[in-house]
Amino acid sequence: MAEQLKKSASHNIALCRDDFPVLRQTMNGRPVSYLDTAASAQKPHMVIEAMKAAMEMHYANIHRGLYAFSQETTVAFETARGRVAAFVNAPSEKEIIFTRNATEAVNLVAQSWGGSVLKTGDEVILTEMEHHANIVPWQLLRERLGIVLRIIPVQEGGVLDLAAYEKLLSPRTRLVACVHISNALGIVNPVKKISAIAKKFNKDIAVLLDGSQAVVHSSVDIQDLGCDFYVFTGHKLYGPTGIGVLWGRYDLLAAMPPYQGGGDMIERVTFERTTFKEPPARFEAGTPAIIEAIGLGAAIDYLSAAGMEDVVAHEAALLKFAMGRLETVDGLTFHGAAKEKAGIISFTAAWGQPADIGMILDQCGVAVRAGHHCCQPLMQRLGTEATVRASLGLYSNKDDIEALVEGLGKAKRLLS
Repeated sequence: MAEQLKKSASHNIALCRDDFPVLRQTMNGRPVSYLDTAASAQKPHMVIEAMKAAMEMHYANIHRGLYAFSQETTVAFETARGRVAAFVNAPSEKEIIFTRNATEAVNLVAQSWGGSVLKTGDEVILTEMEHHANIVPWQLLRERLGIVLRIIPVQEGGVLDLAAYEKLLSPRTRLVACVHISNALGIVNPVKKISAIAKKFNKDIAVLLDGSQAVVHSSVDIQDLGCDFYVFTGHKLYGPTGIGVLWGRYDLLAAMPPYQGGGDMIERVTFERTTFKEPPARFEAGTPAIIEAIGLGAAIDYLSAAGMEDVVAHEAALLKFAMGRLETVDGLTFHGAAKEKAGIISFTAAWGQPADIGMILDQCGVAVRAGHHCCQPLMQRLGTEATVRASLGLYSNKDDIEALVEGLGKAKRLLS
Protein backbone atom coordinates (compact mmCIF):
# COMPACT_ATOMS: atom_id res chain seq x y z
CA MET A 1 0.00 0.00 0.00
CA ALA A 2 2.87 2.39 0.76
CA GLU A 3 4.14 2.06 -2.81
CA GLN A 4 0.67 2.75 -4.18
CA LEU A 5 0.47 5.88 -2.08
CA LYS A 6 3.83 7.07 -3.29
CA LYS A 7 2.86 6.52 -6.90
CA SER A 8 -0.46 8.35 -6.54
CA ALA A 9 0.78 11.34 -4.52
CA SER A 10 1.33 14.54 -6.49
CA HIS A 11 5.06 15.20 -6.67
CA ASN A 12 4.44 18.75 -7.88
CA ILE A 13 3.44 20.76 -4.81
CA ALA A 14 1.41 23.09 -7.03
CA LEU A 15 -0.81 20.11 -7.89
CA CYS A 16 -1.11 18.69 -4.35
CA ARG A 17 -4.38 20.54 -3.78
CA ASP A 18 -6.09 18.07 -6.12
CA ASP A 19 -5.28 15.28 -3.64
CA PHE A 20 -7.61 16.77 -1.00
CA PRO A 21 -11.29 16.01 -1.73
CA VAL A 22 -12.70 18.57 0.71
CA LEU A 23 -11.00 21.43 -1.16
CA ARG A 24 -12.99 20.63 -4.32
CA GLN A 25 -16.14 21.91 -2.62
CA THR A 26 -17.46 25.41 -2.04
CA MET A 27 -18.03 27.11 1.30
CA ASN A 28 -20.86 29.62 1.47
CA GLY A 29 -20.94 29.58 -2.31
CA ARG A 30 -17.26 30.45 -2.67
CA PRO A 31 -14.21 28.31 -3.45
CA VAL A 32 -12.69 27.00 -0.22
CA SER A 33 -9.65 28.90 1.03
CA TYR A 34 -8.66 26.76 4.00
CA LEU A 35 -6.19 28.71 6.13
CA ASP A 36 -6.58 26.87 9.42
CA THR A 37 -4.06 24.06 9.02
CA ALA A 38 -2.39 24.96 12.34
CA ALA A 39 -5.60 23.86 14.08
CA SER A 40 -6.12 20.73 11.97
CA ALA A 41 -4.99 19.83 8.46
CA GLN A 42 -7.21 18.51 5.71
CA LYS A 43 -6.75 14.88 4.68
CA PRO A 44 -5.46 13.68 1.31
CA HIS A 45 -7.32 11.01 -0.61
CA MET A 46 -4.47 8.56 0.07
CA VAL A 47 -4.98 8.74 3.84
CA ILE A 48 -8.74 8.32 3.52
CA GLU A 49 -8.31 5.32 1.24
CA ALA A 50 -5.68 3.67 3.46
CA MET A 51 -8.00 3.84 6.46
CA LYS A 52 -10.98 2.72 4.40
CA ALA A 53 -9.05 -0.25 3.00
CA ALA A 54 -7.95 -1.35 6.46
CA MET A 55 -11.56 -1.38 7.65
CA GLU A 56 -12.94 -3.02 4.52
CA MET A 57 -10.29 -5.61 3.73
CA HIS A 58 -8.69 -6.96 6.90
CA TYR A 59 -9.95 -5.24 10.04
CA ALA A 60 -9.31 -7.05 13.33
CA ASN A 61 -7.83 -6.33 16.73
CA ILE A 62 -4.07 -6.54 16.81
CA HIS A 63 -1.16 -8.38 18.45
CA ARG A 64 -2.89 -11.48 19.82
CA GLY A 65 -5.08 -12.81 17.02
CA LEU A 66 -3.78 -15.95 15.33
CA TYR A 67 -5.90 -15.55 12.21
CA ALA A 68 -4.94 -13.78 8.99
CA PHE A 69 -6.95 -10.56 9.47
CA SER A 70 -5.39 -9.90 12.87
CA GLN A 71 -1.89 -10.64 11.66
CA GLU A 72 -2.27 -8.40 8.61
CA THR A 73 -3.67 -5.53 10.67
CA THR A 74 -0.92 -5.97 13.26
CA VAL A 75 1.70 -5.67 10.52
CA ALA A 76 0.03 -2.50 9.19
CA PHE A 77 -0.12 -0.98 12.70
CA GLU A 78 3.49 -1.75 13.54
CA THR A 79 4.62 -0.68 10.07
CA ALA A 80 3.08 2.71 10.84
CA ARG A 81 5.19 2.87 14.01
CA GLY A 82 8.25 2.25 11.88
CA ARG A 83 7.22 5.00 9.45
CA VAL A 84 6.92 7.47 12.35
CA ALA A 85 10.34 6.49 13.67
CA ALA A 86 11.95 7.02 10.28
CA PHE A 87 10.09 10.30 9.75
CA VAL A 88 11.66 11.92 12.82
CA ASN A 89 14.91 9.90 12.67
CA ALA A 90 14.32 8.07 15.95
CA PRO A 91 17.07 5.58 16.83
CA SER A 92 14.50 2.82 17.31
CA GLU A 93 10.81 2.26 16.64
CA LYS A 94 10.65 0.89 20.21
CA GLU A 95 10.93 4.53 21.30
CA ILE A 96 7.70 5.48 19.49
CA ILE A 97 4.58 5.42 21.65
CA PHE A 98 1.16 5.99 20.13
CA THR A 99 -1.12 8.27 22.16
CA ARG A 100 -4.44 9.98 21.45
CA ASN A 101 -2.75 13.30 20.66
CA ALA A 102 0.16 15.52 21.68
CA THR A 103 -1.75 16.54 24.80
CA GLU A 104 -1.88 12.97 26.06
CA ALA A 105 1.79 12.55 25.19
CA VAL A 106 2.74 15.48 27.44
CA ASN A 107 0.47 14.17 30.18
CA LEU A 108 2.10 10.75 29.90
CA VAL A 109 5.53 12.27 30.47
CA ALA A 110 4.27 14.46 33.30
CA GLN A 111 2.46 11.68 35.14
CA SER A 112 4.86 8.79 34.49
CA TRP A 113 8.31 10.36 34.27
CA GLY A 114 7.48 13.45 36.32
CA GLY A 115 5.45 11.58 38.89
CA SER A 116 8.28 9.13 39.56
CA VAL A 117 11.29 11.46 39.25
CA LEU A 118 10.29 14.93 40.44
CA LYS A 119 10.28 15.91 44.11
CA THR A 120 9.00 18.89 46.07
CA GLY A 121 10.99 21.97 45.14
CA ASP A 122 12.26 20.58 41.83
CA GLU A 123 11.98 23.05 38.96
CA VAL A 124 10.43 22.72 35.51
CA ILE A 125 11.17 25.45 32.96
CA LEU A 126 8.47 26.35 30.42
CA THR A 127 8.16 29.24 27.98
CA GLU A 128 5.68 32.09 27.83
CA MET A 129 4.48 30.90 24.41
CA GLU A 130 3.49 27.35 25.34
CA HIS A 131 0.22 25.78 24.26
CA HIS A 132 -2.00 25.01 27.23
CA ALA A 133 -1.22 21.32 26.63
CA ASN A 134 2.35 22.00 27.79
CA ILE A 135 1.32 24.15 30.75
CA VAL A 136 -1.64 22.54 32.49
CA PRO A 137 -0.11 19.04 32.98
CA TRP A 138 2.83 20.62 34.83
CA GLN A 139 0.50 22.77 36.92
CA LEU A 140 -1.38 19.61 37.91
CA LEU A 141 1.92 18.04 38.92
CA ARG A 142 2.77 21.19 40.88
CA GLU A 143 -0.44 20.77 42.87
CA ARG A 144 0.36 17.12 43.49
CA LEU A 145 4.09 17.23 44.19
CA GLY A 146 4.97 20.84 44.98
CA ILE A 147 7.29 21.37 42.03
CA VAL A 148 8.17 24.91 40.91
CA LEU A 149 7.48 26.29 37.42
CA ARG A 150 9.90 28.79 35.91
CA ILE A 151 8.97 30.68 32.73
CA ILE A 152 11.21 31.85 29.88
CA PRO A 153 9.86 35.28 28.85
CA VAL A 154 8.98 36.34 25.33
CA GLN A 155 10.69 39.47 24.03
CA GLU A 156 9.29 42.08 21.70
CA GLY A 157 8.68 40.49 18.31
CA GLY A 158 7.76 37.20 19.93
CA VAL A 159 11.19 35.59 20.30
CA LEU A 160 12.34 33.88 23.48
CA ASP A 161 14.76 35.64 25.82
CA LEU A 162 17.60 33.11 25.92
CA ALA A 163 19.68 35.24 28.29
CA ALA A 164 16.83 35.11 30.79
CA TYR A 165 16.55 31.36 30.18
CA GLU A 166 20.16 30.77 31.18
CA LYS A 167 19.56 32.67 34.42
CA LEU A 168 16.57 30.45 35.22
CA LEU A 169 18.67 27.29 35.26
CA SER A 170 19.53 26.15 38.76
CA PRO A 171 20.67 23.03 40.66
CA ARG A 172 16.97 22.21 41.13
CA THR A 173 16.13 22.29 37.39
CA ARG A 174 14.93 18.87 36.27
CA LEU A 175 13.11 19.55 32.99
CA VAL A 176 12.91 22.13 30.21
CA ALA A 177 9.69 21.87 28.16
CA CYS A 178 9.47 24.04 25.06
CA VAL A 179 7.39 24.37 21.91
CA HIS A 180 9.41 23.84 18.72
CA ILE A 181 7.26 26.08 16.50
CA SER A 182 4.67 28.34 18.11
CA ASN A 183 1.13 27.42 17.05
CA ALA A 184 -0.02 30.99 17.75
CA LEU A 185 2.80 32.92 16.07
CA GLY A 186 4.65 30.53 13.77
CA ILE A 187 7.98 31.44 15.34
CA VAL A 188 10.61 28.70 15.07
CA ASN A 189 12.33 28.46 18.43
CA PRO A 190 16.07 27.61 18.60
CA VAL A 191 15.29 24.33 20.34
CA LYS A 192 18.63 22.70 19.53
CA LYS A 193 20.37 25.57 21.30
CA ILE A 194 17.86 25.43 24.16
CA SER A 195 18.62 21.73 24.60
CA ALA A 196 22.37 22.31 24.44
CA ILE A 197 22.24 25.07 27.06
CA ALA A 198 20.34 22.81 29.45
CA LYS A 199 22.68 19.85 28.90
CA LYS A 200 25.77 22.00 29.33
CA PHE A 201 24.45 23.26 32.65
CA ASN A 202 23.54 19.76 33.79
CA LYS A 203 23.55 16.73 31.52
CA ASP A 204 20.77 15.14 33.59
CA ILE A 205 18.23 17.87 32.83
CA ALA A 206 15.55 16.35 30.61
CA VAL A 207 14.28 18.31 27.59
CA LEU A 208 10.79 17.87 26.17
CA LEU A 209 9.84 19.49 22.86
CA ASP A 210 6.33 20.01 21.50
CA GLY A 211 6.70 19.40 17.78
CA SER A 212 3.04 19.49 16.72
CA GLN A 213 3.68 22.33 14.26
CA ALA A 214 7.32 21.53 13.51
CA VAL A 215 6.65 18.13 11.93
CA VAL A 216 4.20 19.85 9.56
CA HIS A 217 6.34 22.80 8.52
CA SER A 218 9.89 21.41 8.63
CA SER A 219 12.06 18.31 8.58
CA VAL A 220 12.60 17.07 12.13
CA ASP A 221 15.62 15.06 13.27
CA ILE A 222 15.21 14.35 16.96
CA GLN A 223 18.73 12.97 17.28
CA ASP A 224 20.13 16.26 16.02
CA LEU A 225 17.95 18.29 18.40
CA GLY A 226 19.45 16.69 21.50
CA CYS A 227 16.15 16.37 23.35
CA ASP A 228 14.87 13.53 25.54
CA PHE A 229 11.16 13.61 24.68
CA TYR A 230 9.40 14.82 21.54
CA VAL A 231 5.62 14.95 21.07
CA PHE A 232 3.32 15.64 18.13
CA THR A 233 -0.17 14.91 16.88
CA GLY A 234 -1.47 13.21 13.76
CA HIS A 235 -4.35 15.45 12.75
CA LYS A 236 -2.11 18.44 12.04
CA LEU A 237 0.14 16.19 9.95
CA TYR A 238 -2.55 15.48 7.32
CA GLY A 239 -3.53 12.36 9.25
CA PRO A 240 -6.62 11.51 11.31
CA THR A 241 -7.65 12.68 14.75
CA GLY A 242 -7.28 10.39 17.75
CA ILE A 243 -3.63 9.55 17.16
CA GLY A 244 -0.53 11.23 18.57
CA VAL A 245 3.09 10.35 19.16
CA LEU A 246 5.50 10.41 22.05
CA TRP A 247 9.14 9.75 21.26
CA GLY A 248 11.33 9.19 24.29
CA ARG A 249 14.87 8.03 24.90
CA TYR A 250 14.59 4.32 25.50
CA ASP A 251 16.54 4.34 28.76
CA LEU A 252 14.11 6.91 30.16
CA LEU A 253 11.06 5.03 28.89
CA ALA A 254 12.33 1.74 30.31
CA ALA A 255 12.65 3.31 33.77
CA MET A 256 9.18 4.92 33.70
CA PRO A 257 6.14 3.27 35.34
CA PRO A 258 2.97 2.64 33.30
CA TYR A 259 0.75 5.62 32.55
CA GLN A 260 -2.43 3.52 32.41
CA GLY A 261 -3.18 -0.10 33.21
CA GLY A 262 -5.12 -2.64 31.18
CA GLY A 263 -4.81 -5.15 28.42
CA ASP A 264 -1.87 -5.56 26.05
CA MET A 265 0.63 -3.76 28.31
CA ILE A 266 1.16 -6.64 30.74
CA GLU A 267 3.34 -9.73 30.87
CA ARG A 268 1.40 -11.53 33.60
CA VAL A 269 -1.46 -10.58 35.93
CA THR A 270 -2.38 -12.15 39.24
CA PHE A 271 -4.34 -10.58 42.09
CA GLU A 272 -1.11 -10.40 44.00
CA ARG A 273 1.11 -8.82 41.35
CA THR A 274 1.28 -7.63 37.75
CA THR A 275 4.39 -7.47 35.58
CA PHE A 276 4.56 -5.13 32.61
CA LYS A 277 5.90 -5.29 29.08
CA GLU A 278 8.82 -3.23 27.89
CA PRO A 279 8.19 0.02 25.98
CA PRO A 280 6.38 0.86 23.82
CA ALA A 281 3.70 -1.69 24.82
CA ARG A 282 3.94 -0.67 28.48
CA PHE A 283 2.41 2.71 27.62
CA GLU A 284 -0.28 1.52 25.19
CA ALA A 285 -2.93 -0.01 27.43
CA GLY A 286 -6.07 -1.40 25.81
CA THR A 287 -7.12 -1.50 22.18
CA PRO A 288 -5.24 1.33 20.46
CA ALA A 289 -6.34 3.63 17.65
CA ILE A 290 -5.55 0.99 15.03
CA ILE A 291 -7.09 2.56 11.95
CA GLU A 292 -5.87 6.01 12.96
CA ALA A 293 -2.27 4.77 13.30
CA ILE A 294 -2.51 3.25 9.82
CA GLY A 295 -3.85 6.60 8.60
CA LEU A 296 -0.93 8.44 10.20
CA GLY A 297 1.49 6.07 8.48
CA ALA A 298 -0.22 6.85 5.17
CA ALA A 299 0.02 10.60 5.84
CA ILE A 300 3.76 10.23 6.41
CA ASP A 301 4.05 8.25 3.19
CA TYR A 302 2.20 11.04 1.41
CA LEU A 303 4.47 13.76 2.78
CA SER A 304 7.55 11.72 2.01
CA ALA A 305 6.38 11.31 -1.59
CA ALA A 306 5.63 15.02 -1.88
CA GLY A 307 9.06 15.78 -0.41
CA MET A 308 9.41 17.74 2.84
CA GLU A 309 12.06 19.99 1.29
CA ASP A 310 9.60 20.96 -1.44
CA VAL A 311 6.82 21.48 1.11
CA VAL A 312 9.04 23.76 3.21
CA ALA A 313 10.12 25.76 0.15
CA HIS A 314 6.54 26.10 -1.08
CA GLU A 315 5.28 27.36 2.27
CA ALA A 316 8.21 29.78 2.68
CA ALA A 317 7.54 31.35 -0.71
CA LEU A 318 3.81 31.56 -0.03
CA LEU A 319 4.42 33.09 3.41
CA LYS A 320 6.55 35.82 1.83
CA PHE A 321 3.85 36.47 -0.76
CA ALA A 322 1.14 36.52 1.90
CA MET A 323 2.96 39.02 4.09
CA GLY A 324 3.48 41.30 1.12
CA ARG A 325 -0.21 41.23 0.25
CA LEU A 326 -1.46 41.56 3.84
CA GLU A 327 0.70 44.59 4.44
CA THR A 328 -1.50 46.42 1.92
CA VAL A 329 -4.47 46.09 4.29
CA ASP A 330 -4.65 49.17 6.52
CA GLY A 331 -4.89 48.81 10.27
CA LEU A 332 -3.35 45.38 10.75
CA THR A 333 -0.80 44.64 13.48
CA PHE A 334 1.23 41.47 12.97
CA HIS A 335 2.40 39.42 15.94
CA GLY A 336 5.47 37.23 15.80
CA ALA A 337 7.09 38.64 12.67
CA ALA A 338 10.44 36.99 13.44
CA LYS A 339 13.12 35.98 10.95
CA GLU A 340 12.79 32.26 11.71
CA LYS A 341 9.13 31.67 11.00
CA ALA A 342 6.83 28.97 9.63
CA GLY A 343 3.64 29.45 7.63
CA ILE A 344 1.50 30.88 10.44
CA ILE A 345 0.39 34.53 10.39
CA SER A 346 -1.20 36.07 13.47
CA PHE A 347 -2.64 39.58 13.48
CA THR A 348 -5.10 41.99 15.03
CA ALA A 349 -6.98 44.84 13.34
CA ALA A 350 -7.54 48.36 14.62
CA TRP A 351 -10.99 48.34 13.03
CA GLY A 352 -12.47 45.06 14.21
CA GLN A 353 -12.50 42.20 16.71
CA PRO A 354 -10.96 38.86 15.66
CA ALA A 355 -14.24 36.94 16.04
CA ASP A 356 -16.14 39.43 13.85
CA ILE A 357 -13.41 39.31 11.22
CA GLY A 358 -13.43 35.52 11.26
CA MET A 359 -17.18 35.36 10.69
CA ILE A 360 -17.03 37.78 7.76
CA LEU A 361 -14.16 35.82 6.21
CA ASP A 362 -16.27 32.67 6.51
CA GLN A 363 -18.90 34.29 4.29
CA CYS A 364 -16.13 34.89 1.76
CA GLY A 365 -15.15 31.21 1.75
CA VAL A 366 -12.03 31.82 3.86
CA ALA A 367 -11.42 29.63 6.92
CA VAL A 368 -9.15 31.15 9.57
CA ARG A 369 -8.90 30.81 13.35
CA ALA A 370 -9.89 33.65 15.67
CA GLY A 371 -9.17 33.38 19.39
CA HIS A 372 -6.38 32.80 21.89
CA HIS A 373 -5.21 29.58 20.16
CA CYS A 374 -4.86 27.80 23.53
CA CYS A 375 -2.08 30.27 24.41
CA GLN A 376 -3.70 32.64 26.90
CA PRO A 377 -0.46 33.52 28.74
CA LEU A 378 1.09 34.48 25.39
CA MET A 379 -1.93 36.59 24.46
CA GLN A 380 -1.59 38.41 27.79
CA ARG A 381 2.06 39.06 26.99
CA LEU A 382 1.06 40.45 23.59
CA GLY A 383 -1.54 42.72 25.20
CA THR A 384 -4.53 41.21 23.45
CA GLU A 385 -7.30 38.73 24.17
CA ALA A 386 -7.17 37.13 20.73
CA THR A 387 -5.74 37.30 17.23
CA VAL A 388 -6.78 36.25 13.75
CA ARG A 389 -4.56 33.39 12.61
CA ALA A 390 -4.12 32.36 8.99
CA SER A 391 -2.03 29.19 8.68
CA LEU A 392 -0.68 27.59 5.53
CA GLY A 393 -0.49 23.98 4.40
CA LEU A 394 1.07 22.25 1.44
CA TYR A 395 -2.26 22.68 -0.41
CA SER A 396 -2.39 26.46 0.14
CA ASN A 397 -1.86 28.73 -2.86
CA LYS A 398 -1.87 32.38 -3.93
CA ASP A 399 -5.60 32.27 -4.65
CA ASP A 400 -6.18 31.54 -0.96
CA ILE A 401 -4.13 34.59 -0.03
CA GLU A 402 -5.97 36.82 -2.48
CA ALA A 403 -9.29 35.59 -1.08
CA LEU A 404 -8.05 36.42 2.42
CA VAL A 405 -7.00 39.94 1.42
CA GLU A 406 -10.29 40.51 -0.40
CA GLY A 407 -12.23 39.23 2.62
CA LEU A 408 -10.30 41.50 4.98
CA GLY A 409 -11.15 44.42 2.74
CA LYS A 410 -14.82 43.54 3.06
CA ALA A 411 -14.49 43.13 6.83
CA LYS A 412 -12.84 46.54 7.14
CA ARG A 413 -15.64 48.20 5.19
CA LEU A 414 -18.32 46.54 7.33
CA LEU A 415 -16.65 47.00 10.72
CA SER A 416 -15.03 50.43 10.41
